[in-house]
Amino acid sequence: MSTIRWIEGQPRSARWHSESGLPLPRRVVVADDRMRASDAYRFACEGTGLLWRGDFHNARQLLRAMDRRVGRTAPGAADSPAETFRLHRRFRAHRARVLGKLLVLLEEDYRLALRRAPDVGRACAEAYGTSQGPVAVALTELLGVVGARQWRERGVYVPALGARIHPHYGVFAPTRDEYVELVARAPLPADVQVAFDLGTGTGVLAAVLARRGIGRVVATDVSARARACALDNVRRLGLDRTVRVTGPELYPEGRAGLVVCNPPWIPARPASDLDLGVYDAGGGMLRGFLDGLAGRLEPGGEGWLVLSDLGERLGLRSRGELLNAVDAAGLRVAGRLDTHPRHPRVRDTADPLHAVRAAEVTSLWRLAAL
Repeated sequence: MSTIRWIEGQPRSARWHSESGLPLPRRVVVADDRMRASDAYRFACEGTGLLWRGDFHNARQLLRAMDRRVGRTAPGAADSPAETFRLHRRFRAHRARVLGKLLVLLEEDYRLALRRAPDVGRACAEAYGTSQGPVAVALTELLGVVGARQWRERGVYVPALGARIHPHYGVFAPTRDEYVELVARAPLPADVQVAFDLGTGTGVLAAVLARRGIGRVVATDVSARARACALDNVRRLGLDRTVRVTGPELYPEGRAGLVVCNPPWIPARPASDLDLGVYDAGGGMLRGFLDGLAGRLEPGGEGWLVLSDLGERLGLRSRGELLNAVDAAGLRVAGRLDTHPRHPRVRDTADPLHAVRAAEVTSLWRLAAL
């Protein structure tokens, strides 16, 4: 693990950790309540880390002031959705790098030794594991860790389940429930005894399948965090005798009458593991699902691909490419159910990608072997 070094009366150092893959600051200086936002922004743009030693709430105010300065350079709409998407993704990466230069030091047992600082020990232990001594992190990351702890405690109500799902840090939360409703209402193939849920995440789709009466559901995920989250949720729901969580392989052993996969919807490279629920580099998970499906289906079984057309509308993948991949995998389309998003960004007309988001369609593709 990388190390940051700074002078605070004497030379000091601490481990550097970034879940989002932020680079190590070029140098680190100590900052406190006397730091002006204009100076902090200048330091951050130069690549200098600011190790905060002042009041915790003042640090949050400084972060907001820096964010306002970053926001002045946000791009508008470009000539095409693909170029707009590229520019805004590049801007978000720039914003993350600049704001990520405001640092805090987590002492032993994740103690935050700042005035008016909250107790972040439990949130950090859930996100990072057992404390290994002092570690420096970006304040933006720490706020995300604390926010994730609140999500985990409160949970996300899923109408299709009539229950709450509790996402863990780093696991994509099912806040867009329209795709869950597709899985809840699609007609099941006849006499399904076993179902696979590939890339289960929080386990929400595995839980829906179990609630629909499928006697054995095997849920897989490449991420150890996601597997722990899914297991936690199926236990909370009393479904752990029906749902088995495994990984990191995409497909478990054996065959199933139903195989469900909700891969990341945007075929672009993730910036870090935290992006794996959104970005699928080169459509790798999608291809893995399609290429392996025919050999894992029981006779008369179906594969359900839950996929938004957002990547198509952004010009990152065509409908023809998707259908050609289905055909090349020895599959046919047996049917399709569509739905439209209901999340707040659909109504945000100030979003340069508003037209694309408003037109988005999420589909459940019912696939069968030829």
